[in-house]
Amino acid sequence: MFGGGIDRKAIELKPNSYTYFVKQAAGEVVEAAVIVSTRPFSARYDLDRKSGIFSREGHPLKGQSIVGKILVAPSVQGGVAAGWALPSMAQLGVGFAGLLFGSVNPVMVQGALAAGIPIGAELPDDFFAAIKTGDVVRFDPASRTVTIFCN
Repeated sequence: MFGGGIDRKAIELKPNSYTYFVKQAAGEVVEAAVIVSTRPFSARYDLDRKSGIFSREGHPLKGQSIVGKILVAPSVQGGVAAGWALPSMAQLGVGFAGLLFGSVNPVMVQGALAAGIPIGAELPDDFFAAIKTGDVVRFDPASRTVTIFCN
C-alpha cells in the first residue's frame, strides 16, 4: 500500500548487495536491471511511447530502452499523461518492469498501478548515490525493500 514507511539505513546482505527501505510502495515483487536518470521523469515528453526508447532531445538517456527495466529517477514531472501513457505502453509490450523515485505524484502512481507496474517512492539519498545503470535490483513492495546487486 502506498503510505508511510520505515526510516532505516541501508543494510549489507552479502558482498556487493545492499538493501534500502522505501517509504511508499505498491505492486508485485520485481527483479530487473535498472536504468538511472538524473532528471525528473516525464511520461509524456521523455519517451517514444511506441518503442519504449528515451527520445527527448538533450536527455542524458536519449536512445536507451526502458523495456523490461526498472526506472530510477529523483522525481517526476508533468500531470495527467502518466495515467494513460504507462498503461498504453504496457499493452504494447514496451513498458517498465518497475519505477523507483525520490518523490512522486498521485497521477504517476495511478498510471503505474493501472499498468501493473510496481512503484516505490521516498528512497533515501544514499540509494541514489549508490545505484547505477545496469545494476540489478530486487524491489519488494510488500516489505518496502529495494536490494541492489552491484555490478
